[in-house]
Amino acid sequence: MSGKYVFTKALKELRFQHCQTSEHSNAVRSFLTRAYPTMKHHNPHTPIMIREALDVSPRVWARYEFGREKMERLDGLDAKGIEDKITSLVKEGQ
Repeated sequence: MSGKYVFTKALKELRFQHCQTSEHSNAVRSFLTRAYPTMKHHNPHTPIMIREALDVSPRVWARYEFGREKMERLDGLDAKGIEDKITSLVKEGQ
């Protein structure tokens, strides 16, 4: 698990958005509770931001060099699906 969350230097920021109470954000909240400490441990200088807002769809943004961003929707995914989306975002920055 630890090797999955080592980000490339091209990834400058990872930003999560989810609802703090909605059912559709349960998987994202659970994933972040479990995976955030590992991600931060392996990437201490990369900002990993978590934004909570009422009734928003869960999403993740990755910001790369030169201000390029990519967004992925996380609604309807389980923890494995969320992990796969994040892995693809991290690899895209290479």
